[in-house]
Amino acid sequence: MRISLRGTGDGVRVNFRLKVNRRRWIALFALLGVLVAIGLITGLWALFAPSSFYDSFPGFGLHWVGGDGPYNHHLVTDVGAFFLALAAISGAALYYRDSVIARVSGFGWLVFGVPHLIYHAFHRGDLGAGAFTLELLSAVAIPALGLAILLVSPRERFPVPEPAPFTVKFPRRQPPPRR
Repeated sequence: MRISLRGTGDGVRVNFRLKVNRRRWIALFALLGVLVAIGLITGLWALFAPSSFYDSFPGFGLHWVGGDGPYNHHLVTDVGAFFLALAAISGAALYYRDSVIARVSGFGWLVFGVPHLIYHAFHRGDLGAGAFTLELLSAVAIPALGLAILLVSPRERFPVPEPAPFTVKFPRRQPPPRR
């Protein structure tokens, strides 16, 4: 904590600066926001439109899921449900602004993302070189974001707001009464 004092005309202005790494908090919230978006978009699509997800994920003319085996409604909706579960944990970390929940979220994304990446690295299917590269990059992103959350999370559990500055006023000397 840093304390600064500045003289004013009638007292001393006191400012407290806590040693909180604001950049880490901003980076953490940004990373969590990206993972919440990934989890919500992927999860809602797979859960509520599983055949569309199977046929056209990730969109933009690419088809990463359909070429990887026959359609299984149960499997695709389960994928949607666990993406939503990870998004919920990440969203809770954002809502409560809690670095411990954020670390749990990052660990969950990492645990999911590493086997997911390994699978996609060794199962190219009928994807062309460009589509396979994009698929691998997206598969790398999930554990990388989870690991980044683990590394970036601040030590303090909650972002502590800095106390408002205040002024200590000194009584003015009164001239002695005239006789």
